[in-house]
Amino acid sequence: MKIIYKIFVLIIIVFSNLLGKEIVIGATSNPFAILLETTKEDFKKSGYELKIVEFSDYLLPNNALVEKELDANLYQHKPFLDEYNLQKNTNLVAKTPILIAPMGIYSKNFKNIKDIKNGARVAIPNDPTNESRALLLLEKAGFVKLSNEKYPIENLKKVKIIPLKAAQLPRALGDVDFAVINSNYALESNLNPVKDAVFLEDKDSPYINYVVVRAEDKDSEKTAVINKILNSDNFRDTINKLYKDIIIPAF
Repeated sequence: MKIIYKIFVLIIIVFSNLLGKEIVIGATSNPFAILLETTKEDFKKSGYELKIVEFSDYLLPNNALVEKELDANLYQHKPFLDEYNLQKNTNLVAKTPILIAPMGIYSKNFKNIKDIKNGARVAIPNDPTNESRALLLLEKAGFVKLSNEKYPIENLKKVKIIPLKAAQLPRALGDVDFAVINSNYALESNLNPVKDAVFLEDKDSPYINYVVVRAEDKDSEKTAVINKILNSDNFRDTINKLYKDIIIPAF
């Protein structure tokens, strides 16, 4: 009976450990949650169940990570993370580089960026880092000239700049002449950055999207597993297969 009891206890311990071996990653839907879905079997082979929590807002995944509701998140570039840490007095860390999702200028009224008329209404993201990124793109497109990364000193086309929440920009396309949209929100609205954008960020963009973790977890076992799987040749091939010429692996 003692032997049977010991075996029973051992089975309980093993199952308890297995149930606890879960990695929870927060992500915006497209492309990040879609890409993560393809890695679930790889996480299983590494001894973990992958749980993906989808968000439609740019602040909530970081809030959830700080509150330890997530082990990591995947959706943001480092300038956005740096701004969040500064504003919230937090210490989240950009750990694993994943991809570059080029920002684009879109329009329902114009097929060519050169067709812009003076006084055009241009919607851009209203969060500080993506606003700066959008203005840099408008400068490259010839809309404005900047004194620094944020404030136009010369409005070359006399455009009216309308800051909106990043998630609202695809829906605003019908109400403005142009909208500067992050690729994840463009893809969620069936906009192809390569085919549909009238002007696209260069492929050498410094805005790399990272897996982000809490500072105390940057060298943890879970973070090491995430890094191994999401910086693998197999995952790079998946990115290229699903999003060829749309987003670019950064590893």
